Formats: sequence, C-alpha cells, structure tokens
Amino acid sequence: MKIKIKVHANSSQEKIVKINEEEFEVWIKQKPIDGKANIFLEKLLKNYFKKSVKLIKGITSQIKIFEFIE
Repeated sequence: MKIKIKVHANSSQEKIVKINEEEFEVWIKQKPIDGKANIFLEKLLKNYFKKSVKLIKGITSQIKIFEFIE
C-alpha cells in the first residue's frame, strides 16, 4: 500500500493529520537539509503506523509517496 504525505518541514510543532486513508499532512521540526527531514519523517511514520515505510518518490519535494514494507 502507498500513502501520500505533504510535509511541512522546519515547523514549530510535530503532528500528523489524516486527510483520508491514503493521504496525510505532516508537520516536523527538522530542516530539509541533507535529507535529515526525510530520515526523521521515515522514523515518525514508522512509529505512527507501527510498520516499516520506504520513501519511493519525492526526495526533494514537499509531496512524498511512501510505501509500506512487509
């Protein structure tokens, strides 16, 4: 299953808002420098969903596509 994430990096808060079953909006405190925000986002999503996820599209974009790893 794939999910679409809209990321707001360098935010003053950290939260996840569910738009629908496959779309989420995420605010994180990390800055989008050297992939640090992507690494943090993967860890945050892993804790939220209790499943491993992998970034498959949108490495440098605000809109990202993640896939669950079985």
